[in-house]
Amino acid sequence: MPSSPSPAGATRNPFTQVETAAVGVSVEHLSKNFGSLQVLKDVTFSVEPGEIFVLMGPSGSGKSVLLKHIVGLELPTSGRVTVDGKDASSEATREQVRMALVFQSGALFNSLSVYDNLALYPREHQITDEAGIREKVMHALKILSLDGVDQKSPSDLSGGMKKRVAIARALVMEPQLMLYDEPTSELDPVTSATISEIIATLKQEYHVTTIVVSHDRELALNISDRVGILMDGALISLGPPSDLKAPTDPHIAEFLYPKIDLQHPRFKNLETTP
Repeated sequence: MPSSPSPAGATRNPFTQVETAAVGVSVEHLSKNFGSLQVLKDVTFSVEPGEIFVLMGPSGSGKSVLLKHIVGLELPTSGRVTVDGKDASSEATREQVRMALVFQSGALFNSLSVYDNLALYPREHQITDEAGIREKVMHALKILSLDGVDQKSPSDLSGGMKKRVAIARALVMEPQLMLYDEPTSELDPVTSATISEIIATLKQEYHVTTIVVSHDRELALNISDRVGILMDGALISLGPPSDLKAPTDPHIAEFLYPKIDLQHPRFKNLETTP
C-alpha cells in the first residue's frame, strides 16, 4: 500500500518512518561584542524550513560566530536568535529541536574508531540499545558511501572521507537542522563538488533545513536557495544565488571574483598590527 504524501514542510529522517516538521531560523538584530571588539553588527535574516541557506564572507567577517549563536554556543550581546520559534540559547530548545553542526575540522576523535565516533551521541543520550545504535551507524555510513570504514581510525582516512564521516555522525542525530562550517575547506575541487552534492542530496531526500558557512562560490551558486554575504560583521547582501554571478557592489565583486594584479599586489597594502 503506498504511503500517504508527506505534509508540507515535513521531513522524514533517514532512520525511521517518523515525520517531523523542518524548522525555521530567525536572526533578529543580532550583535556580538568580545570586549571592545564588535564582531556582529545588527544582523537580521531568516531561514525557511527546508531551505539551503549559504552564508559567505571573507575570513574574520563573523560567519562562524553567527553559526555558534544559532546552535546556542554563544550568547548575543543584543538581539536574538530563534530556532522553530524558540530561543536558540535555551537548553530546552536544544532538547526539543534536533540540531547537528558539522565542524570545519570534522572534530572526529582519533582515539575512537569511525564506528565509535558515530555511536557516541546515541550512546551518551541512551537513544536506543546497541543493536539499534549499530543499525543507525551502519545506515548513516551507507548513505555517505562509507561502507567498510567503520573500524578504521579517522587518522587513516583522506580529508574527503573525514568530511563524509563527520556528516554521517551528524545524520545519526536525526537532525531537523543541519549546519556546516566550511564543509569544503582544504579539499580539492572534485571532492568539494562531492561534498556539495551530499549537502544538496540530504536536503532533497530528507527536507532538512540547512545552513552552510562557506567561502566556496561554486557551492553557493549550485546548491543554495538563498545566499547572505557578511562583511565586517554586517550582512550587506541577501538574495538568490543568481545575484552572485554579476555583483554590482565592488566589495562583493572583489570577494567573489578577485583578480591577480602583479603590478599592484594586495600584500603591499595589507594592514599590520604591532
